[in-house]
Amino acid sequence: MTLFYSVLSILAIFILILLSAFTSASEVAVLASSRVRLYHLAKKGNPKASIIMDLQAHIGGFIGSVILLNTWFNTLVTALATGVMTYFFGPLGVFYAALLMGALITIYAEVVPKMYVYTCPDRIAIIFAPFFKPLLTFMMPLTKAINFIAHGSLQLFGIHIKRDLSETAAAEELRGAIELHTSASREEQSMLRSILDLTAIEVTEVMRHRKIMFMINVDTPNQEIVDQVLKAPYTRIPLWQGNPENIIGILHAKDLLRAVQGHKGDVEKLNIKDIASPSWFIPETTTLFSQLAAFRERREHFALVIDEYGDLQGMITLEDILEEIVGEIVDEHDVEIPGVRMAADGSYVIDGTVTLRDLNRQLGWDLPDEHASTLAGLILHETREIPEVGQSFMIHNFRMDILRRLRHQLTLIRLTPPPPPEKTVSNKEHGSQT
Repeated sequence: MTLFYSVLSILAIFILILLSAFTSASEVAVLASSRVRLYHLAKKGNPKASIIMDLQAHIGGFIGSVILLNTWFNTLVTALATGVMTYFFGPLGVFYAALLMGALITIYAEVVPKMYVYTCPDRIAIIFAPFFKPLLTFMMPLTKAINFIAHGSLQLFGIHIKRDLSETAAAEELRGAIELHTSASREEQSMLRSILDLTAIEVTEVMRHRKIMFMINVDTPNQEIVDQVLKAPYTRIPLWQGNPENIIGILHAKDLLRAVQGHKGDVEKLNIKDIASPSWFIPETTTLFSQLAAFRERREHFALVIDEYGDLQGMITLEDILEEIVGEIVDEHDVEIPGVRMAADGSYVIDGTVTLRDLNRQLGWDLPDEHASTLAGLILHETREIPEVGQSFMIHNFRMDILRRLRHQLTLIRLTPPPPPEKTVSNKEHGSQT
């Protein structure tokens, strides 16, 4: 090798390192680009964003091409550097070339470009986008051959590659993005998480149980029915006949008032059954997301929940589902936190039928609701018994005192939350009786 060829080799080394840096940066740019932001850019008519989204959808071919080019560039760099170093330093040049090229390739062809691209992957990917299509076209035949060999080799060991994210993995990715979105307030993050939960939560977890539903016996005198409707804080009221679980229709307050007006105020002439609208029954396994879609499709706001045997379990309204997303919606007729009263000592006197989701959302607690939907249900699940009045328990660091019990049902509980974190003493014996 002459001096002239050595100079040309050194120039080629720098060019190849730049090309290697380009391929490394391209790989990171495409992989790290936000699919959400690219989607919005593509909808606005940005063709480069569409190219990146297409690459992400067929990431195997792109990564194969990039890795193949990167390997070629780094191999050529090392070969050229070995020739130059051998020319200047003799046999020791091989050792010097390995040290020098290892450092240069690692720093300037791998670490520096990838470190920079991670700061703004979307912008870099869009800048590089015009180069990607001709690159893939040129490399596609060889890349397909390599991918075929790679997949075949993995299948020999019983390994099969799944190309698509499962629905669960996609949801978890969204949850992670919400948690990382630090600029959003706690309320905004909670609302976004609640939207994702709609597909996993069944109506039984948020419905109003049949035992606490406000219903009217249709055989009650008309004047009493009108008085009850006017006093009730509800617009839609189930009507029953013979048995409280035999719901024959839903009475809407506006329909009742129109009927009263139509009869010139003579309520005795009303036929309450004719005024009521038909009942809508849904299975207890219905998810909130499905029920929300059904409410929109049918333009309804009220449904009755039944179990697999057709027995009434409770009722759910459109407002109940919306409250799962935005939190409690309180109007002028609502009690702010129904069934929850705060005592002077900082404890809470709570009806056993109050749901754990309402307590966690409104008071910022983290009581588990996987195995029980109400506070009474949580106590029964943790203690594995039906407690007597006067018994106290420590459950998940909350002190729970049984104040009232009706037969086998816990109707009133005093709940004392744990002290603030700086004063909290760890207690791992959840569910232990005191």
